[in-house]
Amino acid sequence: MRKTVLVGIVIVLLVFVLIASFLIDTSGPGTSSEEGGQIAVVFIEGTIMGGRSGGDFLSGVSAGSMTVMEHLRKAADDPSVSAVILRFNTPGGSVPASQEIATEIKRLKETGKPIIASMGDTSASAGYYLASIADVIVANPGTITGSLGVYMQVANFEELYEKLGIEYYYIKSGEYKDMGANNRDMRPEEEEILQAMVDDIYEEFVGTIAEGRSMSRERVKELADGRIYTGNQAKELGLVDQLGNYYDAIDVAADMAGITGEPRVKSYYKPGPLDYIFSSQSLLNLWKGISTQSGNPLVVNPSNFK
Repeated sequence: MRKTVLVGIVIVLLVFVLIASFLIDTSGPGTSSEEGGQIAVVFIEGTIMGGRSGGDFLSGVSAGSMTVMEHLRKAADDPSVSAVILRFNTPGGSVPASQEIATEIKRLKETGKPIIASMGDTSASAGYYLASIADVIVANPGTITGSLGVYMQVANFEELYEKLGIEYYYIKSGEYKDMGANNRDMRPEEEEILQAMVDDIYEEFVGTIAEGRSMSRERVKELADGRIYTGNQAKELGLVDQLGNYYDAIDVAADMAGITGEPRVKSYYKPGPLDYIFSSQSLLNLWKGISTQSGNPLVVNPSNFK
């Protein structure tokens, strides 16, 4: 009975959101035009990860690298686009996905079109890593940014497994094939290997910020100790160029592109209600929520910019 009620509630919610999606404009402010002098807006919202952007009711919106890269290429190739705003609202995410997006931002930069990073609530870790490539960074005074660095986490459930009577057996092809196993302590040599990986990614992280912000690597490392900053603090430290909101970023973009009058804005995809419904992961998670009456399982990616 309880499960039937839950299914009914979910169906009602799906119908409501489906109707709302046709009534609410989720493409962002502004209009599209074939004429020149437009400002393109590419949204990077939610946790950055591989695949396509989307989301679900349980885990929220994600910024998929495939979707973001496609939109960056469209903005680069579109002759009607004179400047590009990267609109950030992200806590960070996957290293490889962030690096893929960074490559496309750099290619967009080669076209000569001004790139302005506009930070919303949060643009931290990988979010700042990507924003640093832009020509200008605009943040709100209270934006949460920083968290510059890399970390990896490995859980150890050995004692829990012992209490539950769970025992693991590994048949492996190499000494380190079970590295990161969560049923035992990490060996010193394994920790050295993983630390070397983190250090390698961190150096690339620092290098990108140093180049984008015209800072020395030493200065970036002073700031990149993992702490978070407000937009105000970031501006004082040289991590942000000016304080302002989304519309201030549009004004900056228009000025840099030499656009006079009211600029036309062309938004490339802002996750809307339908994205929460029709992504395969969304449907899977909804079913898990119904069938188990619990949230998503925690999936830990050991290579995160967070």
